[in-house]
Amino acid sequence: MSITFERILCPTDFSELAEHAVGFAKRLASVFDSQLYCCHVVDEAYQYWSSMGPESIPIVPATNELLELAGSRMEKWVAAHYADLAGPVITHLSVGRPFADIIAYSRQESIDLIVMATHGRGAISHLLLGSTTEKVVRKAPCAVMTVRSNREGFVMP
Repeated sequence: MSITFERILCPTDFSELAEHAVGFAKRLASVFDSQLYCCHVVDEAYQYWSSMGPESIPIVPATNELLELAGSRMEKWVAAHYADLAGPVITHLSVGRPFADIIAYSRQESIDLIVMATHGRGAISHLLLGSTTEKVVRKAPCAVMTVRSNREGFVMP
């Protein structure tokens, strides 16, 4: 049985933890001569309104402004982290629920492997906040490699 990954997706939230996953994705793309994809999802949950009614205003910038900012950050991200690749990185931006959009995009592009960071939160934080990475692992149509930062030492549960 031969394992190959023709299309590798490395989602990002532009955090330091996501940077750690980039190295793994780039190395795997090099070994398997894969096309590398990078996506970012603007979380629709951040769009809160200060009041209800016809005169309500958003507390955060409008969605199109958030997408514009994400586009700028994506350009910088790709230039900083993927400039040394032989081929181009295919990028994608969307607005929605991060886990659902990552899964939908991986189906749309027939992704073979998703490489993403995990925050490694504690049990209480996980119960309250959930985990995008865990949801992707459970529902993705392909293999998922999770990468945890080496900054924190291992603590026996």
